[in-house]
Amino acid sequence: MTHEEKRAWIGLVVAVLGYSAYVALIASRADGRSLPDVPYVSALLWTVGAAIVASIVAEIGMAVVNPRAPRAKDVRDREIGRLGDHVGQSFVVIGAVAAMFMAMADWDRFWIANVIYLCFVLSAIVGGITKVVVYRRSFPQW
Repeated sequence: MTHEEKRAWIGLVVAVLGYSAYVALIASRADGRSLPDVPYVSALLWTVGAAIVASIVAEIGMAVVNPRAPRAKDVRDREIGRLGDHVGQSFVVIGAVAAMFMAMADWDRFWIANVIYLCFVLSAIVGGITKVVVYRRSFPQW
């Protein structure tokens, strides 16, 4: 497994676990209230920050476990990274457009913030899955 494939796995796992923790935290805070009434800002910021830190720590741990592993990217790594990013970025656009329409329709900030967060997470997950699948199989020939 190449260094870049390991990074893709780390990003994928951290995105899933981080967002799952956020959803569980918000659900536990609801306690019968409607979701827009739940205090979400600190939970969102902490889970995003924790996911970033967890990703960094996991990559450092990966480097410590195998310090002699080659870290050079070849053409295939760059192409796979580019493909994964292109596939995942579609969800960033979907989230931005959805948030724009929600703001124009005067939706609660809770829903706008959460649709943006969800789409960032979906971008990371779909991009990560794309990278892992292409590493495991072969690069598509178009």
